[in-house]
Amino acid sequence: MVAVKEKGMETKKGMLAQTQDVVQDALGKLGYNDAMFELMKEPVRMLTVRIPVRMDNGEINVFTGYRAQHNDAVGPTKGGIRFHPEINEEEVKALSMWMTLKCGIVDVPYGGGKGGIVCDPRTMSFAELERLSRGYVRAISQVVGPTKDIPAPDVFANSQVMAWMMDEYSQIREFDSPGFITGKPVVLGGSHGRETATANGVAICIEEAAKKKEINLEQAKIIIQGFGNAGGYLAKILSDKGAKIIGISDAYAALYDENGLDIDYLLDKRDSFGTVTNLFAHTITNKELLERECDILVPAAVSRQITDENAHEIKAKVVVEAANGPTTIEATQILHERGILIVPDVLASSGGVTVSYFEWVQNNLGYYWPEEEVAEKLRDKVVKAFHTVLDTAEKHQVDPRLAAYMVGVRKTAEAARFRGWV
Repeated sequence: MVAVKEKGMETKKGMLAQTQDVVQDALGKLGYNDAMFELMKEPVRMLTVRIPVRMDNGEINVFTGYRAQHNDAVGPTKGGIRFHPEINEEEVKALSMWMTLKCGIVDVPYGGGKGGIVCDPRTMSFAELERLSRGYVRAISQVVGPTKDIPAPDVFANSQVMAWMMDEYSQIREFDSPGFITGKPVVLGGSHGRETATANGVAICIEEAAKKKEINLEQAKIIIQGFGNAGGYLAKILSDKGAKIIGISDAYAALYDENGLDIDYLLDKRDSFGTVTNLFAHTITNKELLERECDILVPAAVSRQITDENAHEIKAKVVVEAANGPTTIEATQILHERGILIVPDVLASSGGVTVSYFEWVQNNLGYYWPEEEVAEKLRDKVVKAFHTVLDTAEKHQVDPRLAAYMVGVRKTAEAARFRGWV
């Protein structure tokens, strides 16, 4: 929970509380009663596990892991596994709710799920990460599966981690189960286009937002805060389309050049954790980067980057949220009142879960699509979702974040009502 301001100033809420507030508003706009909010304000299941791992030096470290299943009224829950030293139960709960919203927005038959392990993979060996990954699966194996809850990669997890987890689950269940997890290597049943799916989904939203604001994408000046998996791929995609990437950042600093950065060079030089600014003498801070003038600003790093303290300083025409929760509710209102188009995280970053759904479908069919077909299906889903959200915002005269929550929550609420839960 974020600290409370001085007396007389506005109270700041934590990630879960802010999410609950918007979900409550969305359900109210849709005409649902308090009982529906009581059902949806917390995950239906929350599991905390302890994972003993023998480290390379022979010592045993015990790690804490989480798995939240927000709501399975529509179908199996779905969501990534985050490896991070600061992950906690509240964050996992909020992220599972966001996954429910994403699945509703792109209209796939899932509820939201999320997992996390409290660790710093940057300080661990390859062998230690494998033992931790397998230990996590053993700890949660009773509550996950291809028809129950389907994990995927998230922060500091990748296709190799998913491969270890799938192998461990298959050994426990004593049958090959590629549909248990998504984001796998293609050779193990992964889908073409999954690795770049989140970035491609953001890029599609940027294209549609540029049309909406009459911005020529080929001449657009774009700033991307974050240069990891999503930010790095996104910078490459947009650069190849002719856009000018004038700023990028990593966890330590930011690079800015109003004439455009050499994205291919930066991608070649960054390390596996998206760090590249340490190679340059002249950098600026992340805060300074956010406040530089541009056409499109893409927060693709961590949460709470645009707040009521700096929202008035944002000089972009469009803000597209590739990260989870980069803009607070207070800042959303400020940006909306200033006429800045916000493409909220639950819409902009929905490409990952969309192609994860495609991967799961292909696993169930035993038939795999070429990359071009995956890309076409992804574009259809995201474009439809984008316009559904903006049409809802205009119809109900609300900001795009509340509109996205209204679209996202509707399917789960309807399923819960038909099941007779509420």
